[in-house]
Amino acid sequence: MLVLGIGNILLQDEGIGIHLLNFMERCFPTFPDVTYLDGGTLSFTLASDIEEHDHLLVLDAVELNAAPGTLCCYENEAMDHFLGTAKRSAHEVGLLDLMDIARLTDHLPKHRALIGIQYQTFGWGEQPTLRVKHNIPLAGRLAANVLQKWEFEAHPPCRPLRQAPKLEIAL
Repeated sequence: MLVLGIGNILLQDEGIGIHLLNFMERCFPTFPDVTYLDGGTLSFTLASDIEEHDHLLVLDAVELNAAPGTLCCYENEAMDHFLGTAKRSAHEVGLLDLMDIARLTDHLPKHRALIGIQYQTFGWGEQPTLRVKHNIPLAGRLAANVLQKWEFEAHPPCRPLRQAPKLEIAL
């Protein structure tokens, strides 16, 4: 599983994905088979990292036309649709291009999700705005839930029981 944080931490809320990635690494370091990757402001060199994984979780600043700090989670086709619609992510063109490369090479991760936080501003500064910063832990828990779900689907803790035979008790 690849957790890919996207953003520029020198531009306040534009760095949401990286701040969220750092939170995930600190608070959820023991997820099995998870690679945390700082994708910066995206590059085509990330295509090979994406192609190597069946599970991709992207963390990013998004445009939801909502109050700053609002969270979203889009999985699989819903993520594809979100990226393919009007400008919604600060990095949409690059991320959409990376997804298209993976699709064209038949390496699109089977399981993919985008956890986003509505940004407030992209002004100069190394810290996100207060509304966004306040919701990073909540977004981190949302991301952890997605990873847990994927882990459970990949490795169920037990197999379903077969129907037990009926017992008849004579009194």
